[in-house]
Amino acid sequence: MIYIFNTLIVPCNFGSENEFTVRLKKVSREQVVELLKKNEFTSAVGHQSTAEVLTAILGIQIPMNRIAVKMNVGDVGIHFFLKQRLQEGAVLDKEELEKIEYDLILSEVS
Repeated sequence: MIYIFNTLIVPCNFGSENEFTVRLKKVSREQVVELLKKNEFTSAVGHQSTAEVLTAILGIQIPMNRIAVKMNVGDVGIHFFLKQRLQEGAVLDKEELEKIEYDLILSEVS
């Protein structure tokens, strides 16, 4: 399964396994678009403004979907990782988010 997150946290399902290895890799917008166009994915993006920014960046509809995810072996995550820490409790709108630098990180659970 492929998940899209608005955090760099990799939520692994420790009810199914005792140990995981997670590989993280910075990827380009183009690599993410190619992966998502070829595969089904589940959005776990919990904020509407972040979902809108990701939709604009990727050109693919990323719905807001505030769900809990537990990744298993073989799962992949795409993480929208802001390069600055926000103030506690801050919820930014789309225009504010677009001003912050970010990375796209791919996680693979094995």
